[in-house]
Amino acid sequence: MHHHRWEHVEEAARIVRGRWPHGSPTVGIVLGTGLGAVADEIAAEVAIPYPEIPHFPHSTVESHRGQLVCGTLAGRSVMAMEGRFHLYEGYSAAQVTFPIRVMRELGCRTLIVSNAAGGMNPMHSKGDIVVIDDHINLLGLNPLIGPNDDRLGPRFTDMIEPYDRKLQDLALKIALESNVVAHRGVYVAVTGPNLETRAEYRFLRAIGADVVGMSTVPEVLVAVHAGMKVLGFSIVTDLCLPDALEPVKIEDILAVAREAEGKLRTVVRGVLERMGG
Repeated sequence: MHHHRWEHVEEAARIVRGRWPHGSPTVGIVLGTGLGAVADEIAAEVAIPYPEIPHFPHSTVESHRGQLVCGTLAGRSVMAMEGRFHLYEGYSAAQVTFPIRVMRELGCRTLIVSNAAGGMNPMHSKGDIVVIDDHINLLGLNPLIGPNDDRLGPRFTDMIEPYDRKLQDLALKIALESNVVAHRGVYVAVTGPNLETRAEYRFLRAIGADVVGMSTVPEVLVAVHAGMKVLGFSIVTDLCLPDALEPVKIEDILAVAREAEGKLRTVVRGVLERMGG
């Protein structure tokens, strides 16, 4: 069974350190949908393909480059995952989140993560940004299952504030100043890869979720377990209102995500420039 071993984390971190000897990253970024182009904005000092890092999973999605980009963004030393892993690709929850452990070991104390999601809140529109305030885990999986190594984090992790409230406030403030429509909301994670049925959308809305996606929660669980502060964003790429459900075209979703990318980039840059620490 896959679980995180401290020795594996150390080994991977050693390799990254060897390639980036002067790096002292404070922020880890998972470049999900909507943040892909941020990779180009990082003044990269080194980019390490995943297969060259021990214990890293290999990317199966062609559109994902699959490398760890290390450098500076908005005056901060960052490590960014260009290409993320999903449970629906067949990875275990531990594999999906292993890079977060390595970020933490190398000094990252904050994690910024983004995703594309289906919008279930009738007050939200396509292309809006949702600052994740809380989540519901319906993956049926958890990267913290298995023996717990106290060097990585506590056995029972408190999820009272998985998404840092101050960072949320800052992100919403910057969005407002930049004329970007942003909401606070609850993200629910499902495994996919199929989209939901009408009955499932009704259920997910009824339990209090605003947006639904197939990622992010595993990474957040590991980040919180490791004592990191988390800021999460969803881009509403399609509207999933059960009584007005239309078939989804993946190219439409990608077009909305690309358009929203500029907005999210603005907000993330602003957060990096103005966050404390």
